Parts: sequence; C-alpha cells; structure tokens
Amino acid sequence: MESTVSMSQIKELREITLAGFGDCKKALVATNGDIDAAIDWLRKNGISKAAKKADRIASEGLAAVKIDGNTAAIIEINSETDFVAKNTEFTSMVDTILDLIVKNDVETIDDVLALSTDDGTVNDLIINKTATIGEKLSLRRFKRVVKEDNQSFGDYTHMNGKIAVLTVLEGANTSVAKEVSMHAAAMRPSFIKSSDVPTETLEKEMAIIKEQLLKEGKPENVIEERIMPGKVKAYYEEVCLENQIFVKAENGETVATYVENNGGKIVDVIRYEVGEGMEKKEENFAEEVAKQIQGK
Repeated sequence: MESTVSMSQIKELREITLAGFGDCKKALVATNGDIDAAIDWLRKNGISKAAKKADRIASEGLAAVKIDGNTAAIIEINSETDFVAKNTEFTSMVDTILDLIVKNDVETIDDVLALSTDDGTVNDLIINKTATIGEKLSLRRFKRVVKEDNQSFGDYTHMNGKIAVLTVLEGANTSVAKEVSMHAAAMRPSFIKSSDVPTETLEKEMAIIKEQLLKEGKPENVIEERIMPGKVKAYYEEVCLENQIFVKAENGETVATYVENNGGKIVDVIRYEVGEGMEKKEENFAEEVAKQIQGK
C-alpha cells in the first residue's frame, strides 16, 4: 500500500496542510493516495489544525539576528498581520527557532523544520502556533554563518524587526561591522560589490538608459563613449554596498573605503526586509465581516 504514495504527493499534502512528513505519509496511506481525503483524515485526527489557513498570504512578520561566539544566524518568519508579529507568543517562537539554528548545523528550511523542540519538531511548533494565534505563520528564509577568529560580526535590527542585517568583516571590529549593518539597513544595496552584479542585469539597466538618451536626441557615439561609463559608475554607486557613499561619511568616502580605513574588508552582508518580493494581502473589510458572519 505504501508503495502507492509518492514523495510528490507527500510534499503537496505538506504544503497544503503544514502537517509533518510522517503524518502526511500516514494520511495518504490511509486514504489510498487521495489528497482531499488525506486532508480530511489529518483534520479528523487533529493534526492539520492549520489546514484552512494554508492558502493565506503571510507577508508580515519579523526578521531577527542572533550571535553566539563565532556563530550567527539571521531569520525571517512571516505572519499575516503586523499585529500578530508583535504578539509575545510569536516573538517567543521566533527566538526559539533562531536559537536552534545557531546551535545546529542546518543548511535548508527542511533541516530547520525537522529540529526538535519541547513541543515536537519546529514544523510542529509552527503548526501549533498557527492554530493558537489564528494566522498562517511560516519560516521564509534564514542563513547560518560561522566566522573565523580574525573576523567580526555586526548586526542591526530596524523598525522593531521589519529589517535585520548581519555583517561579517575581516580585520575590523564589531563596532565597524555594526556601522556597515546600519548603512545597509538604510540604503538597501542589492549587491555587495560591482563584480556581483550579473552581466545580464547590468546590460538590461544600461539598455534602458541608452534608449532614454536616444529618445532625448543624444547621438549614439556620444552615448557610448562619453555618457555610458558615467551611467555604469552611477548604477554601481546605487546598488552595490561597497560603492555606496557611507551614510555617516563627512568626506564622501564609500563604504569600502570606510571599512578599509578601519583595517578591514567586507566578507558578507545579509539583509532581510520582511515581506520583500512577496505578494501583499489586500484587505477588504466588508468582505471579511461578511465571512465572519457566515462563519467562514
């Protein structure tokens, strides 16, 4: 019977119900691989308490950083509303998961979801909190970083967890690393250095600028020889951390120069802004009230 249950079916059921791998497999075996019946099986057994919430958009939430010696982690966990993101049950869950990531050698979301807590796995914890709090909650992304002894961590959290940044510098101290994190939080760089910008990305941006200049009547040879080099430089200064003018600079020095002047170089900068790139939930108050009245 179990041979009729595929990994893709288990994955689909997990995504719909947020239930654990083993529970999804049991449900599918018990229902001969019928997804709809398996959803009902899980709900009847009290496992899929969060099933009705699985299709909601969770684009609010919290970004956070934890540093412990030479190990650090940055995380984004989402909720449906900003109100819940401030709930102590939610923030406590975030702290628990962040602490587990720091203490365990994990690389993927599935690795994290399988970690053990006092309430089962991390996946179980998220499902239980989803049922208790009443909103869809999800672990969106994380990064665990282990530094060398000659490197420094610097972290910064802005707007009560709307933005979190973790910086790793070689040579410079934690104070400098924190300054870089604060700059990155404010200036939203897309890349660390110019060589990180994909060729196709740069070419696309320059093609747009060239088209605009041609429409303004600029000669093509003038654009290519005189204007475009400056446009490329300006683009790098906008999107690359090292090329940006340091926000606290009084002499126009770049972030890279600021770090170098303090005896260091940038190793990595991870910046999480809650909900960036995600579809935002559009609230319709009248519709929501109607659903509540109808008991949906």
